[in-house]
Amino acid sequence: MRTQRLARRSSALSRREFLALSAASTAAVVAGCATNPVTGRSQLMLFSEADEIDLDTKWSPHQFSADYGAVQDAAVNDYVAKIGAEMAALSYRPHMPYSFRVLNAVVVNAYTFPAGSIGVNRGLLVNLNNEAELAAVVGHEIGHVSYRHAGEEMSKGMLVELAVAGLTAYVAYRKEKYAWVAAGLGAGGAAMLLCRYSRDDEREGDEIGMKYMVGAGYNPGGMAGVMEGFLKLQKEKPNSVDLLFSSHPLSEERYQTALARIRSDYVDKTGLPDYRDRYMDHTAKLRAIKDAIDLMEKGEESMGEEKYAEAEKQFAAALKKAPDDYAGLAMMAKCCLAQKRNADAQRYAAQAKAVYPGEPQAVHICGMAKMEQRKLDAALAEFSDYEAKLPGNPNTIYYKGLCHEKMARKEQAAAEYQRYLEDAPEGEFAEYVQGRLVEWG
Repeated sequence: MRTQRLARRSSALSRREFLALSAASTAAVVAGCATNPVTGRSQLMLFSEADEIDLDTKWSPHQFSADYGAVQDAAVNDYVAKIGAEMAALSYRPHMPYSFRVLNAVVVNAYTFPAGSIGVNRGLLVNLNNEAELAAVVGHEIGHVSYRHAGEEMSKGMLVELAVAGLTAYVAYRKEKYAWVAAGLGAGGAAMLLCRYSRDDEREGDEIGMKYMVGAGYNPGGMAGVMEGFLKLQKEKPNSVDLLFSSHPLSEERYQTALARIRSDYVDKTGLPDYRDRYMDHTAKLRAIKDAIDLMEKGEESMGEEKYAEAEKQFAAALKKAPDDYAGLAMMAKCCLAQKRNADAQRYAAQAKAVYPGEPQAVHICGMAKMEQRKLDAALAEFSDYEAKLPGNPNTIYYKGLCHEKMARKEQAAAEYQRYLEDAPEGEFAEYVQGRLVEWG
C-alpha cells in the first residue's frame, strides 16, 4: 500500500519519458542482458549508459536541493570531492561524470545517482572519525555506480511494470508528511533513482569500496570502523540511521565480513594511514555546530511524527546555536507551514533565502507561504524564480496555475495546467487539473 501511494504521489518519470525508455530498452531485452563492468557476468539492464547520465543530470539537482543544497563551505566540499575523484579514477567506470558534494541535510546518510552524482550529508560527516571512514563511505557509493546497481534495480522494476511503485521513494521516507509536501515540492523524479539496495548489492559495494579505498592509500580498517559506528548509532539513537538503513541495509554480518576481509585480503595494508588529524581539521567547522545539527535531526524526527510544537522548540534551539544555518531556517519555515502559521513561515524562508541566495528550496517555501496568505502575485513571482533556478518540478507548474486560477486568470491557469499534464500526467494534482481543463472547455 505504501509503495502504491508513493507511486501515485511521486510521478518519478513522466509517461512520455517512461515509454521512451521502455521502447529504447526493448532491443536490450531481445538481445539479452548487459555485461556487468565489474564481474563480467550477464546483468539485467534496460538502461543504456546514456540513459543513466541523462536521468542523473535531470533529477540529482532536485534531490540535492531537497537536502538543502551543498554546504557553503567551499573548502569542505573541495576536500570530499578530491577524495572521491581519486577513488573514482580507480573504479571500473572511471569515465562516468562523477561529482561529489557535502549536503546540508542533517540525517546520517550518503547516496549516489546512477551516473555518479554523489551526496554526503553533513549529518554523516559529524559522526565519522577519520578520513579512511569517509573514503569507505565514498568508495562504497562509487561501488554502486561500478556495479550499475541502480540501473539494475530500475530494470527489474520496469520489467514487472512497477517502475515507480517497486522502488523506495527515498525523499519521501519518514519525511513524506512534511518535507516535500509542506514545501510544495512533491516527491519528484529523484525518488525513482535512489533505490533500496539488496543485501547482495551492499556486500558488493563493501567489497569493491574497500578495494578502491586501499588503492587510494587508506587503511582498510576505515570500512570496519564506519560500520561499527553505524551499528553503535543504531543501538544508541536508532532513529538517526533509519534513512541510511532503509536504503543501505546494514547488519552485523557485513561488519564481521569487513573485519575478516581486512585480516585476509588486506592484512599487509593495515599499516596504511587513516588521516584522522587531517579529517578533523577539514571538518572542524561542521563539528563545531554538531549540537545544532543533532537538534535539527531531532526536529525532523518530531515533524515526521507530526509533533510540530516539539519540532519548533528543537529548531529554535538549533538556530540559537547556529542562527544563520540555511537548513535550520528552511526547516523552521516548513514547520510553521505545517502549523498554518504562514506569516512566520514566510519570515523564516526569507531569512533562508538571504543566507543562501543560490539555493532554490527556500524560494519555493516562500511561494507556498505567500500563496497561503493570498499574496498571489508575490507567490507567482517566487514560483517563477524557483523554476528559473531549478526547472523540472511539475508541482511548481501546478502552483503557478493555481495562483492564476485564484486570480481568475483562466487562460494563464489553463496554460500552466496543460503544461503540468504534459510533464506529470499521473501526478498528484492530475485529476484536479484535468477536471478544471474539462470544465473550462
